[in-house]
Amino acid sequence: MTTAASVTVSRASLVRGLGLFAAVAVVVGDVIGTGVFLKARVMTCNVGTARMVIAVWVVAGLLSLAGALVYAELAAMMPSAGGEYVFIRDAYGRVWGFLYGWTRFFVASAGGLAGLAAGFAIFLNVIAGGVFGTRVTTLAVLGYHLDVSGLQVMAIASIAVVTAINCAAITVGGRIASVLAALKSALVVGVGVGAMLLARGTWAHFALTDTGGACEGVTAAARGGFAGFGAAMLGALWAYNGWNEVTYVAEEVKDPKRNLPLAIIGGIGIIAALYILANVAYFFVLTPTEVASVPASSSVATEVIARFLGPGAAVVMAGALAMSIFGSLHVTCLVCARVPYAMARDGLFFKGLAQLSSRTHVPARAIVAQSVWSVVLVLSGSYDVLTDYAIFAVLIFVALATASVFVFRRRNPNAERRYRTWGYPVVPVLFLLVSAWILINTLMTTPGRALAGVGLMALGLPFYWYWSRTARKDVEAS
Repeated sequence: MTTAASVTVSRASLVRGLGLFAAVAVVVGDVIGTGVFLKARVMTCNVGTARMVIAVWVVAGLLSLAGALVYAELAAMMPSAGGEYVFIRDAYGRVWGFLYGWTRFFVASAGGLAGLAAGFAIFLNVIAGGVFGTRVTTLAVLGYHLDVSGLQVMAIASIAVVTAINCAAITVGGRIASVLAALKSALVVGVGVGAMLLARGTWAHFALTDTGGACEGVTAAARGGFAGFGAAMLGALWAYNGWNEVTYVAEEVKDPKRNLPLAIIGGIGIIAALYILANVAYFFVLTPTEVASVPASSSVATEVIARFLGPGAAVVMAGALAMSIFGSLHVTCLVCARVPYAMARDGLFFKGLAQLSSRTHVPARAIVAQSVWSVVLVLSGSYDVLTDYAIFAVLIFVALATASVFVFRRRNPNAERRYRTWGYPVVPVLFLLVSAWILINTLMTTPGRALAGVGLMALGLPFYWYWSRTARKDVEAS
């Protein structure tokens, strides 16, 4: 969907090349990264028992499902490139859509890509025996000397690979996403089933409580009670993060009014089932105290696999995590570039990014621009700080996108809605209440980061003024 100020820069058009299976794979492949393998330790320290950890995963899954039910209606009604950008733009105006896209491109998406690439390089380095950890070269940039390590080179190489893949036709990216999502799912199932069949364990562990676990790096304020449950919820929601990003490629999904709701809701269901299976297996093999005592440098999944694979479990798990992260890297590169493309198409970003490849019909320039900025963040090492700052702003936009269902129901009551949010208005209200609680909790516990996130978002206002003014002049001149 475009507005009156849209700019036309290409005769090529996006191709609906993603079927239902590929759309589900985008959801699964985007969401499943490292959280399911790494978060059990901290969550056990937060809530103390296996049963409570499982309960947190269930509640976080239901909350994600509540959001998915709302997004399914929005995506089916407005199946356009950019997803959340379109929902926010059409509900609240172009300036809010721009600020969302600005934050997403410069911080959240690029920072996420840089972080995933760095994680991939770290686990690849474990497999290679640490050969990538040393300095490779030194770059002179504006009078500063920047040391570049082998890890950064590998991270940049991984970004280059997924960029090249995603500049091909959308069907190619969809097929690769499907294969990687299937491998990820098989990995989680393999860890869960293998642990319960091959390792010694007992269901009695589910009646125990953490008693003196090391809980490395977990503060006392985040252990036990309501605060502990909230901290564990944040960890679980981080692991569920990304289910909404399939909406960015809505304009490239076949029969979107049918397939988008099925992909979003079905994807969340598959992910929740996999997460619960893995965590049940962890506590079948290990006691809560053993889980809480796993070193921060390791993972619960590695400790569990070691019980039936032996000493080689660390390398095997590093390879599995590298594959899982690469899958997320690929999907993130694929979907997130559609946001700057949609903005540019509306005249609210660099005009050249609205250009589609005449051969593959994908926004290749937007993909490359996004990757170039991600490489800059890899070299600067600033991506962790930026993404930490951006979380608060991104949560605000997710809440705004969810609340837009009320705006569109009131403003366009007769619009075609093949799918309507189940449980409306209760489900979106519950999602918004929990989102508000998370925002308030974030503002209270880390006010500096929250305000920094708002500051990063506000930095886009002068650029909005410039691009919106330029777009108006282009329309008047045409």
